[in-house]
Amino acid sequence: MNRIGPILILEGANFSKVPNSRSLYLNCSEKVLIDTGAEEKVLKNVDREHGVQLILNTHYHPDHTLHNHLFKNISKLINPVEYVTSLTIEGVASVNGVFQEWGQEGVEKWKATLPDDWVRNLGEISGAYHYETEYKFGGIKVQFLHTPGHTSGFSCPYFPELGVVYTGDYDMTSFGPWYNGTDGDIEDFIESGKRLLTLDADTYITGHQKGIFSKQEFSKAMDRFLAKIEQRDELVTRYVQQGMNFDELTTVGIFYPKKSLKNTIIKTWERSGVRKHLNRLGYDVIGMDCQLVKLK
Repeated sequence: MNRIGPILILEGANFSKVPNSRSLYLNCSEKVLIDTGAEEKVLKNVDREHGVQLILNTHYHPDHTLHNHLFKNISKLINPVEYVTSLTIEGVASVNGVFQEWGQEGVEKWKATLPDDWVRNLGEISGAYHYETEYKFGGIKVQFLHTPGHTSGFSCPYFPELGVVYTGDYDMTSFGPWYNGTDGDIEDFIESGKRLLTLDADTYITGHQKGIFSKQEFSKAMDRFLAKIEQRDELVTRYVQQGMNFDELTTVGIFYPKKSLKNTIIKTWERSGVRKHLNRLGYDVIGMDCQLVKLK
C-alpha cells in the first residue's frame, strides 16, 4: 500500500485493471474513501483499522463504485451531473450506450444480467458534491474538478496543498482513452486531459494499472495516450474508404479485440465508440442498412 502524506492508495485486484480500480483513503479525522474499486479485503482491512465515514465516487462506472455496498449506513456522494442518472438502471442505460445501440429491448436484456450488488452500489448513493469547490476533510483540502470526456460528469479529486491529483480513467493505459458511453465525448476528453497538465501538481495517481506518475512522466504519457484518438480516426477512415458500412465497421475491432466483441456490452461500447469517430470525421449513420452519409 502506497502512501502520500495522509492519502493511502488502495490497490484493486489484478493491478487495478478493469473491472477493478484504485481507491484513495484520506486517513484523517473524517475518514473519507474516494471510489471503491480497490480489492475487497483491502477495503475491509482499512475499515476495520481506521473506519470509513464517507464515500465519494468520481463517476458512476461499476469499476469505481464496485464495493459501495460493503459500507452500509454511510453517506455516498457522486458528482452532480450523474447523481440522478446513476440511481436507476434505466438512467445508466441511457448514458452507457445500451439504450442508444439496442433500444428498450436491449435495456431489458441487460438488466437481467446485472448482479444485485451492482444495482445496490448505485442505488445507495445519497447525494452529490459540488465541482470546483474547496472541501476540507480533517485539514486535507480537496477540489473535485469537472473533467468530462470519459463520462459527462467525471471528476478528478485535486489536493492542491499536497500537489496530488487522482486522474481516475485518464489512466495512461495502452488501451487509450475510453469515451464509449453515450455520455462520453472525444473533444471534452482531449480538453480535460490538457487541463490536468496545467495543475500545480507533482504527483498524478491513475485509477488503473501503473498508478503513480510524476508530472513529467504524466505529460509524456498523455501525449501517447491522446494520440490513440487520431490513430482510431485513421483506422475508421481507412475502412470507410474501403466501402464498409457502420455494422461492418463495428466488427473489425477498432477499440476491442475482435474475439471480445461476442460480449454484448463490449459490442455496445465498440459500436458507440465507432459512432463517435464517424461523427468526428463528418459521417452520419443512416437507415436500417447502416450506410454512411458524409455530412456537409
